Amino acid sequence: MPLEPGKPCGSGEEDTESTSHNRQDDSETEDLRNQLRQNPEISHSENTLTSVSPNLVSVEELIEAEKGICNMALAHEIVVDESFIIKQRDLPESSFEKTLEVIMKKAFWDSLRAQLNEDPPVYDHAIKLLGEIKESLLSFLLPGHTRLRNQINEVLDLELIKQEAENGALHIPKLADFIIGMMGTLCAPIRDDDIKNIRDITDVVELFREIFAVLDLMKLDMVNFAISSIRPHLMKQSVDYERKSFQEFFDKQHGKSSLEITTEWLQEAASELLSSDMNISVHGGAVAGAKDISALCPTSVLNHAYVKLLKWDHTNRLFPEPVLMDQSRFKEMQQELNQLTIIAAVLLVIYNMTGAAISGLSGFLGRLKRIIKVLLTGMHTLSFNLAEAMVSMSEQICVEVNNCLSQHGFSLLIPEKETVLKGQIQAISRSDNSVRKLIDVRIQTFLKMHLVSCNPKSVAVPGGLGPVRSELEEITIKFLHLVNYNKLVFSPYYDTILTKELKKNGSQLPGPSEEEQLSSR
Repeated sequence: MPLEPGKPCGSGEEDTESTSHNRQDDSETEDLRNQLRQNPEISHSENTLTSVSPNLVSVEELIEAEKGICNMALAHEIVVDESFIIKQRDLPESSFEKTLEVIMKKAFWDSLRAQLNEDPPVYDHAIKLLGEIKESLLSFLLPGHTRLRNQINEVLDLELIKQEAENGALHIPKLADFIIGMMGTLCAPIRDDDIKNIRDITDVVELFREIFAVLDLMKLDMVNFAISSIRPHLMKQSVDYERKSFQEFFDKQHGKSSLEITTEWLQEAASELLSSDMNISVHGGAVAGAKDISALCPTSVLNHAYVKLLKWDHTNRLFPEPVLMDQSRFKEMQQELNQLTIIAAVLLVIYNMTGAAISGLSGFLGRLKRIIKVLLTGMHTLSFNLAEAMVSMSEQICVEVNNCLSQHGFSLLIPEKETVLKGQIQAISRSDNSVRKLIDVRIQTFLKMHLVSCNPKSVAVPGGLGPVRSELEEITIKFLHLVNYNKLVFSPYYDTILTKELKKNGSQLPGPSEEEQLSSR
């Protein structure tokens, strides 16, 4: 299926470990590469994609494509995650890689110690290390740091150091003092304690080891500073860059169809909107029925499709290509919303059963939420048994409710009512529970309302979600950030697919593209 992202709705705007507060890793890049390879070859000409017959791909082309996708993933992380930083790679203690690393480093430093312990000492190894330290210090300098550059070149003159070593006049501690002082001048304030600790080391080998360790940290600091500096500039160019990189990657791939997973995802969204239970169209801040296919528009389909990502079966289904780099973020939000759904459902049951007796006690609401969250800890792990957790929760909740009623002079729950309350709480463990489904639908509606609202603060929180409003709004902000950026980058592709699919069924043609709508806000 050829894609023509420029035609239907306007063209629109054109190996170090990374982490974030939570943050994207190498596995996602690999998933993106593997998933897209299963999809079509697309050629790009004047913002138009056309199918190309399969051809053989050279190793060089694959390597170049992999580099492109890694660069696109890195740029995406910098733009999407404001807390994105580069961190050192921490290998698991019991892993083979960690064991090998420890052995190799020990052999390296033992070799240096053996040379320095010879009589007379052999400085070949040490001089090479001094040369590496010199290069590292010079790499931290800006073009205007002429005086510091001259000092480093003068003191760490390798030819002079070699002559001193040959004549037995080399004094490594003196050079180390200069190096540490220069590191203290060039390092970020966060490294001051590390520099101070190095000054107390007297063993030469240990001194070299710690100097290199701190230099590595300083390099990371410099990289992260550069990332924070370029982020504002990158954000201005990121939409065009990411779309272009995505297109270039497809230009190097060969297949029989294009964006199959994305097309299937959008088709499902359209079908669900037309079905009896999922028949919701959110447009212009109003929620209205959409049983008539002529009322179905690309905006409502795409918004529903984004909400579907929060209900995705990550184990058995591939993620749509344009959102694959954000799969871990959508999965994290999905888990948070699943937990929030159960919390809200339990609280709704409790307050409906107890009535006005505890409804005005805000402190008690907070205590109940904390208890429920603790009992739901790890609910997304394979070993977690939700049904058992809900049994324990029902027992604990009844104890807490009776204690609260007693403290405020109300009658305790009668045994029959307590039994009913426990049963209703335990029933929430089932995915088809009516209260749980009601909360889930209201959360989806809340998210869709935000997707089309020009003033998110005006969106009312649906009934039953008040007790979890702050948590829900926090997730909504993250969701909107990802969705709005994804629309800016990939709206031409979505417009092409949706226009073709909706025309096929006689739906209304799109108005302004999503990209134009977002840009005008």
